[in-house]
This record gives sequence, structure tokens and C-alpha cells, in this order.
Amino acid sequence: MKVNAKEIIKDKFWIVENEGVRVGTLAISDDQFMLSDSNGVSFYKNKKQLNTKLNTKITWTALEIKKSEEKETHGYPTSCVPYNSMYDVKRKLPLFTKSEKSKSLYCAGYYTIKFDKGWVKSFCPKLITVERYETRGPFKTELEMRMELSSVK
Repeated sequence: MKVNAKEIIKDKFWIVENEGVRVGTLAISDDQFMLSDSNGVSFYKNKKQLNTKLNTKITWTALEIKKSEEKETHGYPTSCVPYNSMYDVKRKLPLFTKSEKSKSLYCAGYYTIKFDKGWVKSFCPKLITVERYETRGPFKTELEMRMELSSVK
């Protein structure tokens, strides 16, 4: 039996797996371990008592914190980590999606958009918005966009 406790919340919550199959959850509550599995909920004072009960040594896997990935595409800032990054040469727009399977395209950078009530500032608007309304951009910084916004108002 190969039991692994995979950390989900740092020093508080783990998923317990036996040879890759999830068998329960483990949490620390009031300085004791609470194991919830098919047998119900049980409490243990420390890791040694938990190992004895499970009749094996638990391998503890620490929480992996991913480094923040770059939030830009084609030199323009994005509101999230971009997926499916592309550049529309005809319209000169840096485009991206917010997830791998998403079909909604967003325009990277800062824009000014003219709606019925006037010009507004926008960060990473949807492509469909940029297509439907008069826009200026993309701008690489908010300052550039604000300067353009003040000139069109």
C-alpha cells in the first residue's frame, strides 16, 4: 500500500491517495488530524498515530505554487494569462482567449471605445465589442490610453 497525502491548502488540507486513487481527505482541526474516508471521519493527535492507524508510512506532497505566468501577448498587457495567442494582421489587433477551450476572443491592451453615451476606457475588451463600435487602440499602457481618451472627448 502506497499512501500519498497531496497538499491542497498549505498546512491545512490534503487529498489522500492510495497508489494514485483518491481514498479520502485529511485536514488539521484544533491541532489534530481529521481523516475523512469510506469508513467515516476519524481524528488523530499526530502524523505518527495516523501512520499507525493506516498501517503504512504516508508520503507528504507539498503544495506546488506555480510561478505567475506572463500576462501579455504580442507586447500588450492582458487581464489574465493568455491562451491561443494570435495577431490579426488586417486589423492590427493582438488577440487571445482566457482558457484553452474558449471560443471568445479578447483584444490585448488598452482601448477607448465610443458607445452611444460617449467615449469610455476599456482594458482587454472582447473582439466583438471592438468590431461593433468605433475604437482607438491598442495601447500598451493606461497612460497612453488616457491621453487618447482626453483628445477624443
